[in-house]
Parts: sequence; C-alpha cells; structure tokens
Amino acid sequence: MRIDKYLWCIRIFKTRTLATTACKKGQVKIDAKAIKPSREVFGDEIILVRKNQINYQLKVLDLPESRVGAKLVDLYRKDMTPKEEFEKTELLKFAKDYYRKKGTGRPTKKDRRDIDNYQEGSTE
Repeated sequence: MRIDKYLWCIRIFKTRTLATTACKKGQVKIDAKAIKPSREVFGDEIILVRKNQINYQLKVLDLPESRVGAKLVDLYRKDMTPKEEFEKTELLKFAKDYYRKKGTGRPTKKDRRDIDNYQEGSTE
C-alpha cells in the first residue's frame, strides 16, 4: 500500500491530497529519510509524521483494505509519540507575548507603540 493512502486510511490526514502534499514537503519520513507519496509501506516500519508542529511516531502493525473507522485505527498502527511532543504545543500557547481579542481590528498607532515598548522591555 502507498504511504499516502496508508496515512489517509488510518486517519492521520483528512484527505489523501493532504497526505500526498505532506509527503512531497518532506513531512513524512521513514528511517530519517523523506519519502515520496508512492513509496510502499510494510509491517513493523516506523513512520515519522510532522503535523501541526508535532512529530508523530507511528509503527505500522497491519495494512487496512480501505479507510477505517476511528475505533479501528489502533488495529493498524501503534502511536509511539513521546509525551514531550504534546507538551511543546502547550508551551507554544503560553509563549505568545501579546494577545489581542479577535474582532477588534488592526492595532491603532498607540496600540502599536505599546506593543513595541512591551517587546523592547521599556515601560513608558
């Protein structure tokens, strides 16, 4: 089975086109090598997938005939992603320096100066 079809079948990507695009961009790797979407997948291979700034590690257990339901996904892959990868996304949320409410539009000149002063560390 092709790697792009496999990733779509086990619901890593919503569409097969997204899986193909990820392979072409080098976000899918086997043995630390970027692979083409047409590469065949075999059992007991470890696939590294970078999606939403998380590096997923998946072990191929079996190959499905077609796209499977969410409850059956664990029959075909084993998720070996370390917990530290998920904690990185939590840190990214807290790393944002400035938060602006959605829908308030572009910052005014005064808001812009305040943001610049805050980022520089000065308090005027």
